[in-house]
Amino acid sequence: MSQLPNHLQTQLQNLVQKADQYNTFTSPNKMTWCSGCGNFGIFSAINRALVLESILPHNVLMCFDVGCNGNGSDKINTYTIHGLHGRVTALAPACGMANGKMTVIATGGDGSTFSEGINHLIHAVRNNYKMVFICHNNNNYGLTTGQASSTTKPNNPMNSSPMGNLSSQLNPLQLVLSLNPSWVGRSFSGNINHMTEMIRQAVNHKGFAYLEIMQACPTYNKFTPQEWYWDKIVDVEDLKNSENYDNTDIWQARKLVDDLDKKLAIGLIYQNPNMLDYLSKTNRANSQTELVEEVKQYDISKLLTEFM
Repeated sequence: MSQLPNHLQTQLQNLVQKADQYNTFTSPNKMTWCSGCGNFGIFSAINRALVLESILPHNVLMCFDVGCNGNGSDKINTYTIHGLHGRVTALAPACGMANGKMTVIATGGDGSTFSEGINHLIHAVRNNYKMVFICHNNNNYGLTTGQASSTTKPNNPMNSSPMGNLSSQLNPLQLVLSLNPSWVGRSFSGNINHMTEMIRQAVNHKGFAYLEIMQACPTYNKFTPQEWYWDKIVDVEDLKNSENYDNTDIWQARKLVDDLDKKLAIGLIYQNPNMLDYLSKTNRANSQTELVEEVKQYDISKLLTEFM
């Protein structure tokens, strides 16, 4: 531990002290991802982040989209919902608005997020709902055995396109940054410590926190294995010193994420701390109760007489 940066030493020391709380998030169900899948690291980071933020399991709602990420819906001991394909960024905001006391975290893959669910993502970002969305970007549809997705690199042969992917590659962060977001981050599934810190920042954000995690898929995506990323990753914190990077400047952010091949930035890419979340702009901004607390039976007999 003496060789680790001070903040990581502190993180690990705190986790050791909170081992009992960490175990409360553990599910008895066996993880079924492929050996070497990035989901193992991502789930470890989610557990670590929640423990380090002293958030208890009964105060967390995890919403899962369909895909390999969704196979984790019974692998973490919190409230969980496994929703419809591409619809998690419509489902999760509703849950968060119904009960703002819950920490709402949604996860989805690049396939469902940028194909079946791209319309829901757009409105979730622009409306700035208070929630965390973790996009597992492994550049393919892994659950359906290696189909090309919107983020698959051109010309790469996949099971659904053996002659090579004919479509251009969608840049997820460019799309999200074009929607005037309030918080955009990126991490890498091969770095649990970094993912943990980014998820901690995301759960503390008062709005829609979009976190992309570049993820290895050792079974179906042979073109970007874990080692492909290592010499391409740069940390935003280093860029602040070397290039005077300002993560409140959206145009610097868009320029930074434009490269998908040689320079892959991880960290807090962009933030707008002055943007209000959705409910803060409604007539519920000063409400003392949550919507779920207002659900009760009402006597509508007088109303019915008007239609009799």
